[in-house]
Amino acid sequence: MKRLVNYLLEGLLYIAPLTITAYIIYSVFMFMDGLSQDILIKFFGIKIPGLGVLTLLIFLIFVGFLGRTFIAQPLKSVFHRVIDRVPLVKFVYSSFNDLFSAFVGKEKKFNQPVLVKVNLSSDLEKIGFITEENLLLLGEKDKVAVYFPHSYNFSGELFIVPKANIRAINISSSDVMKFVISAGLTGWEKT
Repeated sequence: MKRLVNYLLEGLLYIAPLTITAYIIYSVFMFMDGLSQDILIKFFGIKIPGLGVLTLLIFLIFVGFLGRTFIAQPLKSVFHRVIDRVPLVKFVYSSFNDLFSAFVGKEKKFNQPVLVKVNLSSDLEKIGFITEENLLLLGEKDKVAVYFPHSYNFSGELFIVPKANIRAINISSSDVMKFVISAGLTGWEKT
């Protein structure tokens, strides 16, 4: 019984962040679509289907713009203080924030794609991304941290591997990530 409860909680941890994010996006879309449709009908007497998508995109761009300005800095610190006080929300928010900033933030972490020799007695290699080169904290001098994303999933594994087993890939990180996530089905951009 205890194992079933653990599976249930683990399932919630996997599903909750995605469901909460999807619900928030859906709610904002429905609100923006309803508001923009009401304004159009009231002032112009017309209805444009799907206007909520455009309104949502403009809203997200505006929020991104505000996030880059100095005006948003005090709001960010208040927001982070509020988030830090709510344990589950803090966990979900920090996980998504770290993941998104790893891809598109100032500190892009997945920018060093590599091939790692997994078995020294064969030519088997795995595609990954170096996420940390300084592992002195772990007492490792000649090793690096390599993240291996799973195909068709938003998960992966972190391995500590000898630098000698790593070979850099001279392809853009986003193309390599698409290749791995799609299990090699996307192929490479032809230039």
